[in-house]
Amino acid sequence: MKIAIACDHGGLALKRAILAHFAERYEFHDFGTNDTASCDYPLFAVAASEAVARGECDRAVLVCTTGIGMCIAANKVKGIRCALCTEPYTAKMTRLHNDANALSLGAGVVGEKIALEIVETFLSTEFTREERHQRRIDQITAAEGKN
Repeated sequence: MKIAIACDHGGLALKRAILAHFAERYEFHDFGTNDTASCDYPLFAVAASEAVARGECDRAVLVCTTGIGMCIAANKVKGIRCALCTEPYTAKMTRLHNDANALSLGAGVVGEKIALEIVETFLSTEFTREERHQRRIDQITAAEGKN
């Protein structure tokens, strides 16, 4: 599985921890940033999300201080279903029921240990493919096409 990963200056330390922890188990494409200078999170969130939408990466992990900005920006990319998760249960459920293909984390909200658990849960959980969940995803996709 190839993972697009991106952060802004507020998420850099957590992004580095994620890469260090998972680099041997997953292939990552790092979309930046790679320093602590103030930067604009939408540029990084959109670049990583577009790679997923194009099929170049399977999923995305996005990190900023709260996770909110990255999540909003990612969800503007057609085909992306990004979820902001603060604990493993929501990471599991968004994969099982929503087939989310992007995860957003807040480095100022969750500590490193819980963040690593969230990422592992998100990356290791597969979509259920149950008809009711697929139907709802199809409705989201249809609405996306109208706007």
